[in-house]
Parts: sequence; structure tokens; C-alpha cells
Amino acid sequence: MKPYEIVRRAIHRQRPPRIPVIFGSFGCNDRVVLPVKPPLGWEPPRPGEDEWGCVWGHTEVKNMGQVVKHPFADGLPSNLRTTAWPDYGIDSRYRECEAALAQAEREGQYVHADIFMVLFERMHSLYGFENTLCDVLVEREAMERLADHIVETHLRFVENISHRFGSRIHGVTMSDDWGTQSAAFVSAELWMDFFYPKYKRLFDAMHSAGYDVWVHSCGKVNEIVECYIRAGVDVVNLQQPRALGIEEMGKRYRGRIAFQSLCDIQHTLPTGDRQRVDADVDALMMHWADREGGFICSDYGDEVLGVKDPSLKMHMYRRFSQWSEKLYGSPLPEPKIPPPVLA
Repeated sequence: MKPYEIVRRAIHRQRPPRIPVIFGSFGCNDRVVLPVKPPLGWEPPRPGEDEWGCVWGHTEVKNMGQVVKHPFADGLPSNLRTTAWPDYGIDSRYRECEAALAQAEREGQYVHADIFMVLFERMHSLYGFENTLCDVLVEREAMERLADHIVETHLRFVENISHRFGSRIHGVTMSDDWGTQSAAFVSAELWMDFFYPKYKRLFDAMHSAGYDVWVHSCGKVNEIVECYIRAGVDVVNLQQPRALGIEEMGKRYRGRIAFQSLCDIQHTLPTGDRQRVDADVDALMMHWADREGGFICSDYGDEVLGVKDPSLKMHMYRRFSQWSEKLYGSPLPEPKIPPPVLA
């Protein structure tokens, strides 16, 4: 069975022959990203500026950084349509896509398009975090305009990939972090009132194009996952399962949404404790997965985790492989890239 079929079966609970894997660090990846680029000739107007006008800064810690200059920090413009936001109708954005799709089709991989900062994160990157949380309540009309314009920009992205590539694309992934370590940034009631219609509009367009909807969200987002399900999310990427409560999340959501996850990136992997790794894997497979599917094993994608033993992630991968064989009959693909050796 081809990798994209395995992924689809896991998402839609149709008994995959093994757990799907997204582990580029081991050369095992059932899923590949569509390489949509900035237009040819585009250059940041100033260092660190993205296509939305947000300026990014970095510290000595190796990560994606954070927005340090918000283009609308001093107030939203009266006409957002005059702002120079990404135009997804520009042909040169897709210059590398055909070759990537041809390769993915030879490998039988699941292909996804990616949206970085799909709505809430993009709102506060443009307007500021505190401004966004306050004005969703006190300047509702202006914030509706901001949110709707972001959604319309991303709808044009979905329309373009659908028109250009059709069913050669299988899903759309996106990021929107919604939680602190202890709770979501907003109540579920406010989320459903303000954000739900926006997400639903976007996710409906993705489903109409035949695409699965994948969302990443960090933090303790237990209540937000219910909101995601109502809005139409098919896969939720959660990388802090211990913060969420593995058993609690399983009781509430197993069978209703597919989980993309791994051992906890804060409470487990940095400890180097293999018994904790085994306990996480066992709990995830007992409470988030079942024999119908519903689980995708995924690497974090950021090697700066404080993992002192390079073989620890391989140990985790092997443990998931044992569960894959136990539940579905086949182990995970054999790693093609060994872990680095300690000096």
C-alpha cells in the first residue's frame, strides 16, 4: 500500500496496515510538503521582514524566532485591502511544485500544502498579542475585518493550489498556537463566537477541494480541540501530550479526530529517560490510537530539545514500531538515516 493511502486510512479510521510516519530525521516520511515559494525577485524590504510586513527577531536560541515589529501595532488601517499581503495568484510561487509533485508521485507520498500562521497567530503577528486579545472584545468590528481579510488571503491560496494541482494534493497543514501551559488564551465560548465562523469558512473550502485539514497547536488546548472538531479539523498536531493529559484527551476525542504526536517534547524527551519514553508511547497508543487508526507518528522538527542522547529518538521510534506491528500487523519503515553518535 502506498504511503498516501496509509496516511488517509489512518486519518479516516479505515484500518491502515501500519502507523503513518513523518520522520524526516530518519529518512522516513509518508508525507511531503508542496514547495510554494515567495515570488521570483521578492526580497524583504528590511532584514527579517516577511511578506505580511512582520519583522522577525532571533536570540541565541536556535528556533524560528518571534515577531518583534508588528505592522499594525499603532492601529489598524481603515482599508485593509490596500495592504500588500501575499498574492497567491503569482505563477512564480509554484515554480518548484511540478518537480516535487512528480517525485512524490513516484514515491507514493501524501502531499500537503502548508499555511504558516493561519489566523490567530497571523492576527497577533500583525497587530500585537495584547492588542489582539483586548480588541477581539472591545473593537469587535475592526477585528472582524482583520480576521476576514486574513481568511480571504488564505482562501485564495487554497483556490490556487486546487486550480493548479487538483487531487495531486491530499491535505493542507497549518499552525495556530492557542494555549499556555495551563489553559487556552481564550474561552471556548469566545472561540466559537468569534473564531469559529472564520475557521469553518476556510476548512469548508479545503474539504470542498478534497483536502484533509491538519492543524498544529501548542499548549494546553483541551477545550480548543472540541472547537476544532466542530470547525472541521481532521488531524490535530499536539506535541505536549503530558501537559494535555493523555488519558483525558483520549476519553474525549479518540475516534473523533486523528492525532499527530510523539513523546512529550518538554516533560519526556529532554530527560533522556527511556522508561519515560516507553510510558509515553504506550499511553499514546492505548488512549489516542486504536485498531481503526487515528494516530500519526511525527517528529518534532526542531532538534534543539535538550536531548542529550542522540539514540533516544531512535528508541522512541522502535517503541512506536512495536505498537504498529501489534495493532496493525506491520512495523514502521526501517530508518534510512541512523542517529548521530555521541562524541
